[in-house]
Amino acid sequence: MQSVLNDRLREWLERITVRNASDLHLISGYPPASRQQGRMHFLEQDKLSDFDIRELVSGIVSKEILDTFHATKNADLAVCIPLNGSDYRLRINLFLNQGQLGVCMRIIPDQIPDYAWSSFPIDTANKLCSFHDGLILCTGITGSGKSTTLAMLVDRLCQQGGKRIVTLEDPIELPIRPKSGSIVTQREIGCDLDSFADGLRFALRQDPDVILIGEIRDCDSARLALTAAETGHLVLSTMHTRDAKGAISRYTDLFPATLQQEARSMLASGLRAIVSQRLVPSPVPDEPQDLALEIMYNIAPIAAAIRNGKFESIDNYILTGRSEGMITMDESLRRLQLT
Repeated sequence: MQSVLNDRLREWLERITVRNASDLHLISGYPPASRQQGRMHFLEQDKLSDFDIRELVSGIVSKEILDTFHATKNADLAVCIPLNGSDYRLRINLFLNQGQLGVCMRIIPDQIPDYAWSSFPIDTANKLCSFHDGLILCTGITGSGKSTTLAMLVDRLCQQGGKRIVTLEDPIELPIRPKSGSIVTQREIGCDLDSFADGLRFALRQDPDVILIGEIRDCDSARLALTAAETGHLVLSTMHTRDAKGAISRYTDLFPATLQQEARSMLASGLRAIVSQRLVPSPVPDEPQDLALEIMYNIAPIAAAIRNGKFESIDNYILTGRSEGMITMDESLRRLQLT
């Protein structure tokens, strides 16, 4: 289906892309609103109705997506839209709010951003991309830029050349274009496969060097990700946690209690690094948010702490691991305050 963008919706999207907003919210009973530099801003005074919202999105939502929405009361999709002379991808979620349609649109440039724009340190990217196998986790709350960071890393791995890369996404956000003799396949949940776990099972039969998993959500995907990491593949994924210690705790909690000791042992040997992200308001009005990072590499003392379930000691190992390139979130935030 070819997307036909409603004129009113196009005008709002073009306005907010100029302002570098991240999301557009269309919710019955409220005016259209955007999230700009972490804060909500209304675009008009008039409130939207359920009928207004259905009319606004009718040209970009296919019958198949609508069928899914009517069956499950939620639906995700991604579309590519030209705005202000550039292509943007919209990651769209449809939901019900007291029986009325609501829509959230995440605005994503059609090109993978560079490291200068994202403020992600290039030396950290180079170190992460130097691993040939194992698991790398990128964590943070929703909207902290996890997917963008992983896309940048996978694009850098692609540039190294000669790699077979498989991504499993829900939905596909940033297109990763083949470079330097690498082969990339991007598979979408609900379109190309049924679940992350299914995608992982089949990905292991597709001769991959690198596997990107949009999110680790359940025991099956957590177990298969570690299996892939331990059998010579580099696996990158995200989790919704605030810090590295929380990611390790939540990862093991995905397993039944009887398997958590085994899970800790696998994680201790298969994990390579955790990058936790947080976007914080810039002290300069209307400037982009600053990126704060906690970076943890799985050195021997941390691996032992994971294996023995002593997660409370991990923060201290990160704090004393500056020479290894590690940094705590608190220290990263302090550095941002000093700049």
